[in-house]
Amino acid sequence: MPKTDMTGPLDEAALDALLAEARETPAALPDALMARMLADAEAAQNARAAPPAAAPRRRGRLARAFAGIGGWPALAGFATATVAGVWIGLSPPAVVSAGAAYYASGGGAAEDLYLVDTMPAFDRIAAEVQEDA
Repeated sequence: MPKTDMTGPLDEAALDALLAEARETPAALPDALMARMLADAEAAQNARAAPPAAAPRRRGRLARAFAGIGGWPALAGFATATVAGVWIGLSPPAVVSAGAAYYASGGGAAEDLYLVDTMPAFDRIAAEVQEDA
């Protein structure tokens, strides 16, 4: 069924015939156009080709140690702690100065350690446990 015979809407048989005719006729593409398309495709593939991978450099001792401690975040934490330690060491708060002076003068002898309450809330916790039991 040639294309010029169609004037109205197609029924299913006419559509099948038209599609069969389209399958039988190959699309004619000029050889020059095909050659240009293939050349463009090859150029695009070559442009996207990955560069050859370089051999991995061996890392030095310092770089390996740096990676072992956690990298930049860990180094930032170390730097902050160092600065805080130097700051507190050079300009200590009054509480630290008084305590250090007390122990440096010999007042912090072993017999005075009974005055230090390491668990100030122990009596209250023990009383609560006794009441619950």
